[in-house]
Amino acid sequence: MDIKMEAALDAFALLSFGDAGWGDEMASGLAVTAALALATLPGGLVIGFLLALAKQSSDRLLFHSANIYTTIFRGLPELLTLFLVYFGVNALLQSIAESSGVVDLALSRFQSGMIALGLVFSAFASEVFLSAFRAIPKGQYEGANALGLGKFATMRLVIFPQLVRIALPGLSNLWMILLKDTALVSVIGLEEILRQAQIASRVTREPFLFFGTAILLYLILTLASSVAIGGIERWSKRGEAAR
Repeated sequence: MDIKMEAALDAFALLSFGDAGWGDEMASGLAVTAALALATLPGGLVIGFLLALAKQSSDRLLFHSANIYTTIFRGLPELLTLFLVYFGVNALLQSIAESSGVVDLALSRFQSGMIALGLVFSAFASEVFLSAFRAIPKGQYEGANALGLGKFATMRLVIFPQLVRIALPGLSNLWMILLKDTALVSVIGLEEILRQAQIASRVTREPFLFFGTAILLYLILTLASSVAIGGIERWSKRGEAAR
C-alpha cells in the first residue's frame, strides 16, 4: 500500500469516533470551548455596559470604581487573572467554608474560566461601549427630551439601538479574542480543544495531527462566528435608509 495512503488511514483511525480514536474527545473539547465562550459573553457584555455608564456618571465613586476596575483587568495578563480566580478565589472560598462549616464551597474549572475571561472581556467591552456613547450626538438626547421621553425610554428607544450598531465592530473583535482566550483554561485542566489536543498528541505521539485538528476546529468556530456577526450587523442596520 502506498505510504501516503497508509498515513491517511492512520490519521483517519486516530480521529475516528469510538474507543479506537480521539474524535469523541476532540468534539467534546469543541463543545466545551464554545460553551465557555457563550457562557462568558452575556455577563461580560452586561458588566461592560454598566461600567461604561459608570464612567459617564457624575457620581465620583462610580466613576473612579469603574476606571480602577478597567485599569486592573486591562493591565493584567489574562493567564494571571485566571490564576487569581482559580487559586485565589477558591482559597478564599475554602477558608470561608472551613469557618462556617459549609461543604464543597468552590468554583469548578469551568466557572473559574468563565469568571476570569468575563472580567477581562467586560473591562475591554466597557471601552468599546464608552466610545460608542461618545459617538452619539448630544442632539439625540435633546431631541428625545423634547419629545417628552424619560431617561429610561430615551436609552431604550433612541440611544441603545444606535449604540449597538456603533459598538458592534469592536465587540465582534472582542468576541474573536474571547474565543482564542478560551485556550488559556487548558492550564487549569479544563478539557477544551487545546487540552484535548495536548492529551491526544502526548498519548499517540502525533502532535502535528492533533494540533492541526485543533487549528481547524478554532477556524470553524471563527467562520461560524463571522457568519453570525454578519447576520447581526445586517439586522442592526435594517432601519437605515438605502444609500
